[in-house]
Amino acid sequence: MMLRRPKPTDSESDLLREQEQFLSSGTQSAVNIVRRPDKRRGDIASDDSEKSLGNQRDVVTIPDFPDQLPTLTPAPPKKSRFKKERVCFEDEDPEELLDRHDTHISAVLSRIIERDTSAVPVSFPAFTGTAFPKVLHRSTIQTQVMAPRGKKSIFASQIAAQNAKVRGAESQKDPLVSTPQASGSSHIVLGRCLSTVDGPLLLSGEGLGPDKAEQTLKIHQENQTRLQGMSHSEILEEQKLLLAQLDPRLVDFVRSRKSQKALSPVSPPPQREVCPDQPESKTVQPQCAKPQLDSEVVLMMGDEEDETKPAVHPAITSEPCLLPVKPQKEWLHMDKLEPEKLEWMKDLPAPRRQGTKKAMQARFDFSGTLIPPAEDLPVHLGLHHHGDEPELAGYSLQEIFLLSRSKLTQQRSLALNTLAHILSKAHAGEYSTCLSGSVLASLLDAGLLFLLRFSLDDSVESVMSAAVRALRALLVSHEDEECLDATFHWLLGTAVFPLIPPVHEEEDEEDEEGLAKSKKEMTKEREERKLDHDVARQDIVKALLKMQLLQRLRYILEVVRPVPRTVLDVLEILIRIARHSTFAATQILDCPRLMETVIYEFLPCTWTPTSSPYPPSLYGLPVSTVMKLLRVLSSTGRHVCARILNSLGGRRCLSRFLAMEPSVLLLEPGEAICCSTEALRLWAVSASYGQASKLYIDLYPVLVKTLQAAQKPCGPSEPLQLLELQRITALLSLLTQVTHTAGCHEELQSGTENLPPPPVTWGHVTGLQPTVTGLLKGCMRALDDPGQRSSALTLLPCYLVCMGAYYSQLSVQVSLDERVCSYYCRSSSIICQPVLRAPSPVAVPSLPSLGCCRAQSARGLVASESPLPLFTALFYLLDNLTSIHRGLAKNVGLNRNSLLVRFILFLITAVTTPAVPSNPSSAVPLHFMVSPWCEYLVHKLLRALPSVFLREGATGGPEAATLAELQLQEKFTPLTGLGALLRDALSHLPSIRGCYLTHLAHMEQAVLSSADRHLGRNPWLTSQLLPELTGPSMPSDWPFLPLVSLYEQAGVRQGGGLQVVALPAGALQSVVYCLQWLLLLESWREQALKTVPAGAKLARLACIFLCSSDLFLEQPVQELTWALLRGLTQSGRLEAIDLGTPPPGLASFHDLYVALLAQYEAVSFGDALFGCFLLLPLQRCFSATMRLALFGEHVGILRSLCVSLEQLPVPLESFTNPPEDSLPLLGLYFRSLVTGALRSDRCPVLYSVAIAHLNAFVFSQDAVSQEVEATRRSLLRKTYYLTDEVHPCRLLLLYVL
Repeated sequence: MMLRRPKPTDSESDLLREQEQFLSSGTQSAVNIVRRPDKRRGDIASDDSEKSLGNQRDVVTIPDFPDQLPTLTPAPPKKSRFKKERVCFEDEDPEELLDRHDTHISAVLSRIIERDTSAVPVSFPAFTGTAFPKVLHRSTIQTQVMAPRGKKSIFASQIAAQNAKVRGAESQKDPLVSTPQASGSSHIVLGRCLSTVDGPLLLSGEGLGPDKAEQTLKIHQENQTRLQGMSHSEILEEQKLLLAQLDPRLVDFVRSRKSQKALSPVSPPPQREVCPDQPESKTVQPQCAKPQLDSEVVLMMGDEEDETKPAVHPAITSEPCLLPVKPQKEWLHMDKLEPEKLEWMKDLPAPRRQGTKKAMQARFDFSGTLIPPAEDLPVHLGLHHHGDEPELAGYSLQEIFLLSRSKLTQQRSLALNTLAHILSKAHAGEYSTCLSGSVLASLLDAGLLFLLRFSLDDSVESVMSAAVRALRALLVSHEDEECLDATFHWLLGTAVFPLIPPVHEEEDEEDEEGLAKSKKEMTKEREERKLDHDVARQDIVKALLKMQLLQRLRYILEVVRPVPRTVLDVLEILIRIARHSTFAATQILDCPRLMETVIYEFLPCTWTPTSSPYPPSLYGLPVSTVMKLLRVLSSTGRHVCARILNSLGGRRCLSRFLAMEPSVLLLEPGEAICCSTEALRLWAVSASYGQASKLYIDLYPVLVKTLQAAQKPCGPSEPLQLLELQRITALLSLLTQVTHTAGCHEELQSGTENLPPPPVTWGHVTGLQPTVTGLLKGCMRALDDPGQRSSALTLLPCYLVCMGAYYSQLSVQVSLDERVCSYYCRSSSIICQPVLRAPSPVAVPSLPSLGCCRAQSARGLVASESPLPLFTALFYLLDNLTSIHRGLAKNVGLNRNSLLVRFILFLITAVTTPAVPSNPSSAVPLHFMVSPWCEYLVHKLLRALPSVFLREGATGGPEAATLAELQLQEKFTPLTGLGALLRDALSHLPSIRGCYLTHLAHMEQAVLSSADRHLGRNPWLTSQLLPELTGPSMPSDWPFLPLVSLYEQAGVRQGGGLQVVALPAGALQSVVYCLQWLLLLESWREQALKTVPAGAKLARLACIFLCSSDLFLEQPVQELTWALLRGLTQSGRLEAIDLGTPPPGLASFHDLYVALLAQYEAVSFGDALFGCFLLLPLQRCFSATMRLALFGEHVGILRSLCVSLEQLPVPLESFTNPPEDSLPLLGLYFRSLVTGALRSDRCPVLYSVAIAHLNAFVFSQDAVSQEVEATRRSLLRKTYYLTDEVHPCRLLLLYVL
């Protein structure tokens, strides 16, 4: 019967049924199970017993399968080198040998035989008076004999030492025991006493077979018998013979073993037994006394080591006076002295002197204070450590980093807290005068960012809190936050620049317009693949976002729930990240449960009041910093603001904290006012986008009540005065933004735009105007009260800005009211007293900041006494008033255009330059760097361009310029007088304005965006973050813009020809307008282009000759260019020309000059103006490369460069002094004279220059080098051998100019 194999699908019943079928069939199984005895357990039996016990062990056997595997390849049998050396006996059973060498535990346990103790006497312990045996103490055993050598515990060594001491005492009672003799006869004593020794000292019996003990004893007895039969001389002779035959190393080894056993401190002193051949004596010789240590030497014995080691560590001695402590023998693990490890316990050396010139490593204490190198601080402060310079107090940055990686929690926390203090002081600029280099840059290069990020993942809360604190000190600048809060109520104070570092993009040969979408995706992927280290070098905040900092901060707030200080640090870090960019703010909002946790835990609508002003936990209490975080996030974009108001419950929070006075919020008074202030600022930012307008209608009574309460005088002695002033300024900022939003209601309601109109209308804000006007009157009256002057100066700009916003929106409404109060123009001299100072930034490129420094007494333009907010607010109001009421300017003695120019120039200069001039109208500093949000102001300034020079045109400015030019008539008579050129330029100012507006047409979109911000068109604003400050919107040399644009269109940048023959339409007129504008600025506004180097001006004017082949020949261009060139080469301005520095946009001036040479050689027609531009860089003060280029590569120009000495705008001495020292150039001068290329009738200027330099070189009497002397003799020799045709040239060389 064929049985079926089981299948995986069979059930348990199927398997049981198949088993019954198999057993009933009686079929033999395919395998047999055999149990064999285990020899290791001693189960040795006969074959019958094995068969009977065959089922005790399962052995699987397969039929027709060999027991051993066949060899795959024939190989020689393995030979063992050690097997041959083994001694084997023929009658030895291999199985017995295997059992004998079996070390398994079963073999050991099977041979256990109980020892017979019947004949052993039983000894009872001695009776004592104590209940328990006496405990052994190490300190009580002072003179005990150490136990035998070996690795034993301390307790076992003490017991062995006691036993050895007892045995030593018993051996002293034996009369046969005595001390050894002198060392000189030790070998004799040893030879005679060997007979009494029970066994050999060196023989171990290894390799003698199973009866090695008997063989060893037999050999030992034979040696003893032979030694006893030898005399003393024979023993010495055999000893010498034996030493000569043995290996010296073996002899040294035997002697070392003998010396170890004889002098070992852990064994009892060696004793000798009296030999029988000596005379019997009952006297015992005195024992050899133990050698005493010298009083000045500390001797410590070595640790017990294994006997298998052949060498012994010698005892180390050291002078006790050089060691801080004297080790004692009973000290644990101090039996071997290591002086190098005790060096740190010595007294510290004296600090280095102050007069050293060697650079010292900066060291800090735990508060981050820099410690002077020579300051000797006490050791108990904990500032001395075991580093390379233990005498210096404090920790270096490297040691602090090492301490931060310690295994001890306290050390890690201490290091991180110290780093936090150092970073705070570095931001404050306290190390700028003490250290060379930047502390922040050094720490970041050392990996501080990654250290802090790793420390945030620590499981210990104290370390985590210290890491948060250090990260806050790195990212957050408290002074910057104070400055931003202080400027929030200024004109356009809600707009801030993003704190993002400039991005240095990689150069790409392809145009940006032609960049494909796939290329952009590849760029994005490349950014994602960047390592954290590379990202951190460019942008720290971006690197932290990539390292998932937000998720970790959320875990700390949600799970760890740290102390209040750590919570505030986390919130400040989030605020700094939000100020980075809109992308970073979006990352904060998108982080799971981060903002929900922050608002739920720290901005609740209901809370339990606390009795303590400093609660132990901030959870469940409102925190003003959270409201500030929401405000900063909202300023990054209108969509982010909408998410905060709608999704995160921002409207509910605003209603909760603004519907009630701060005094009834059941919070600490200062915190309650801060929460109300930040809520008003958040609402102001929301209103700047046209959002949360419905809330204004609901809370209108509360706002009016708060505004009316601002009339209450506030003295400087009242507490919380500053916080109350900040709350009032935040309220006025809110009203200003609501006014702008209400002013756009009619325009949006007309349907011209696709935006919904805001709920608030113009009628909702008109009722505020009388109240604000009354407050403004009271504030100006308070200026005369010294006690209220400070608070009045703080509130006055806010009132003026609020009134200016009202009148700016009033002009676009249907009804127009021209009521104006004359008190708007009132001012006070107190405002102009403070001196404005520029801030000194302390930052690294990857972590930008505003540069506000606590070390300065006043923070520049944002100081509390700064007149900037009042000036800007006053000019803003007057500008809006004069735009509404045209007759107001005459009534108050102001000119509309002049006032506008003053305001715009003051505002632009204030936000772009360190200081503000005392009289902006007279200076008209057009050298400002236009910021990315000032495009509308620049456009407005250019529109008012004709009024800039009204004063000069009305007071005879052109005539004065003509009279001043009379002193130059002897030298050069221009084609047209300077006065006529200026008068003609003044008449064309409107056309000049149109020319520049045309060339700035590419900034139209930026101008429109800037106009929405300046005009208060809130519904059109997308973000309060200004564009990234990567550079100025306009270059500093913008007056040359028409020339540069024409050069880029028609000229070849590298020179050497033209791309087009004809100029574009209107190009000539644009060049004329540009030159006229430059002439006006250079004549009447000398400081206007002060930031443009003189070399750059010369390079820009040279574009006239490279733009076309005949543009420079036009009469208006000739006249204006001559006038500008004469102005650049005046005695006071000529020295300022530096051609060694490359002009902006050019690699070097030499390349431009080579292009001018090629252009002159092609199309100049010997023009004197063009020639003067070529001669100007050939002066002796400039590089010789341009002179070499002219006389070497373009020597043909010398035939047409016919500029006379009278037409030369610079003195001839600037070409001849000092004498030329370039030998190649002198050789070119000589060649051009000899060949006739340089003649006096064709190129008189360079001819005179070449003659002067050659005469000075040839006939010089100064000591020169051998090479110069050889060149001089060569020129003389060549001059002498000239032919008759060039003989006059030789005579001219002898003429000394």
